[in-house]
Amino acid sequence: MKIDTKLPKVGTTIFSVMSQLALEHKAVNLGQGFPDFEPPQGLRDALTRAMNEGRNQYAPMHGTAPLREQIAAKTERMYGHRPDVDAEITVTSGATEALFAAIAAVVRTGEEVIVFDPAYDCYEPAIELQGAKAVHIPLVAPAFSVDWQRVRDAVTPRTRMILINSPHNPSGAVLSAADLEELAAIVRDTGIVVLSDEVYEHIVYDGRQHESVLRHPELAARSIVISSFGKTYHCTGWKLGYAVAPRALTAEFRKVHQYLTFCSFHPAQQAFAEFLASDPQHYLELPAFYQAKRDRFRALLAPSRLKLLDVPGGYFQLVDYSAIRDEDDLAFSRWLVEQGGVAAIPLTPFCETAPGTRLLRLCFAKSDATMEAAAERLGKL
Repeated sequence: MKIDTKLPKVGTTIFSVMSQLALEHKAVNLGQGFPDFEPPQGLRDALTRAMNEGRNQYAPMHGTAPLREQIAAKTERMYGHRPDVDAEITVTSGATEALFAAIAAVVRTGEEVIVFDPAYDCYEPAIELQGAKAVHIPLVAPAFSVDWQRVRDAVTPRTRMILINSPHNPSGAVLSAADLEELAAIVRDTGIVVLSDEVYEHIVYDGRQHESVLRHPELAARSIVISSFGKTYHCTGWKLGYAVAPRALTAEFRKVHQYLTFCSFHPAQQAFAEFLASDPQHYLELPAFYQAKRDRFRALLAPSRLKLLDVPGGYFQLVDYSAIRDEDDLAFSRWLVEQGGVAAIPLTPFCETAPGTRLLRLCFAKSDATMEAAAERLGKL
C-alpha cells in the first residue's frame, strides 16, 4: 500500500536521534532538554497523595478548577493580568499539545504563519498539517534579535498568525518591552493572532524581567500564551502545560483540545494545584537556580576551544565550534558524540533559512557531575 505522506520533510526528530546516539556511544547527553535531577520533593509527595486519594480517572476537559485557580493567581502575580478561570485557561498535555491545538484551531488552508529561525521543530509540522505555510524569518545573530522591518515586509493578506518564542529555544534570547510594542504595531487593525511560546518564562537571567505578551493588554487580547509545568518544575515526563487566551480564542482552542487529548494527567493536576498554593517561591527562585548552573557551566567550558554565546534566558548554551573542526553542524554533532563522548543538538534542524551553521546547543539543566563530565571531554577537543 502506497502512502503519500502529509509531512514529507519530517523524519525522526533530531532529539531522538542524538539521544539514541548518546546511549550507543555512552556519551554525556547534553542534547535533549530535560533535567537529570528530580522535581521538588513536596511536588512528588503531592502526586503520590493525589493518586492514593483516587484522582486517577478523567479530569475535566479544560483542567481541574483548583489548578486553573492557581494558574490565574500566578498569572496575575507575575504579569498583572488575571485570566478568567472558567473561560480563558486550558490545561493541556504539555506545551507541544497546546501549540498544536492553538495552530489547528486558528490557522486554515492557504494561510501563512510567520515563524523565526531558529524555530523549535514542532512548529512547522503543525502548520503544514493545516494546509498552511510557515514563513521563515531569520533572527539576527549573534544576539538572535528580531528584525521587525522584515516582519512588516513578510505580512500579507494571508498572514493568520505570528509565532514568537521568548525566552527563545535554542538561543536563549529574550524579547524586550520594545519588541512587544513593535509586534503590537504590526498586528494592530489586522486579524492576525499571536501565538506566544513562553515555556521558559521563569528562566531569565541577570535581573531581566520576562516580557510576557500578557503584560501588554493589546497583545493579550489577541494572543494564545503557552506555558509548561514540566520546564518550571523539572518534570518534563509528566507532560503538563496550559494555554491562556481570551474567551473567543479559548473556545476555539478547546474544540481541538477536546478531540486531541480530551484531558490531561489528573494526579499531576491535583499535585500542581497543591504545590503552587504551598510553595509559590519555587518559580520565583528559578532564575537564580538556573543562573548558577549557567555560570558554572560557562566557567567549566571557558578553557575549551568553544566560543560561548551569551545566554539571557532558558537553559541552553549555544557554542561556536569552528575553531575545532570546519564542517557543518550535523556532521560535527555526530563526530562529537562518537569521538568526543558528548551529545549536543545541531542548529540546522531549527533553521530553514540558515542551514549548515557552526553552532551547537548544549543543555545545562544538569547536575554538577554531568556538567563536569561533559566539560572535561569538551576541553580535550
